[in-house]
Amino acid sequence: MTDKNQKKDIAEFSFEEAIAGLTDIVDGIEQGQTPLQDSLDQYERGMALIKHCRTILQQAEQRIEKITQEQGDEKD
Repeated sequence: MTDKNQKKDIAEFSFEEAIAGLTDIVDGIEQGQTPLQDSLDQYERGMALIKHCRTILQQAEQRIEKITQEQGDEKD
């Protein structure tokens, strides 16, 4: 993850940016070269990214349900 994305507010991330950030965090922690405190900080950021991704996915699901419902209403 670039330094720019490290400083970017998670709420501004697209789904794809958040997934890329999670991938970077996991890769870094799995390499085992990160000091414990940094690993904990990255883990905390990763959890925030996961929460953000879940929110985006829930919004997408609600939108799909709404579209599906509207399409069903038009057929009646």
